[in-house]
Amino acid sequence: MLSLYRLVDSVFWALSLAILLRVLFSWINPDRHNALVRLVYQVTEPILAPLRRYIPPFGDLDITPMVALVILELLRRILITLIF
Repeated sequence: MLSLYRLVDSVFWALSLAILLRVLFSWINPDRHNALVRLVYQVTEPILAPLRRYIPPFGDLDITPMVALVILELLRRILITLIF
């Protein structure tokens, strides 16, 4: 059970980190051909794109990553509770 907990926790941690990196990338505007940037966008776009359909931006501010982080944390807690 502990290894399953660690797996779930690690996956959600990695997804959260990828979303935070994407936010950082949106501020510094890195080269889109960079392998790390492409990987981050490929991992996060399936999470963020569906949310963008329902959450409009506030002016220039896209709060979709923040909402995604909250949803990921809720899902992580639910899964951890179900595991234990």
